[in-house]
Amino acid sequence: MAINTDYENLINDILAKQTVILGPDIVLLKARSVRGLKLDDRGQVVEIKGDPQEVLQNLVNEYIALSGQIVKNVLSPVFAKYPQIKMTIN
Repeated sequence: MAINTDYENLINDILAKQTVILGPDIVLLKARSVRGLKLDDRGQVVEIKGDPQEVLQNLVNEYIALSGQIVKNVLSPVFAKYPQIKMTIN
């Protein structure tokens, strides 16, 4: 089972990748709208409240809603770096 640090690192990687595609303003706006995810002023994860798997899924869903297949293609290699975290990209 993955620990919260793994989830924090994965989410930070996702935010970095999405910033390249969508720009920092949109990325942070969407990330800050995810319940249970708290970011600092630089856009780094400070805290995950609740089920980290659910928070992660909600974050990914926010970005998929914006740019669909592009997100799936970009994030697949990121998820490969964290095999201990099971994630489905629909």
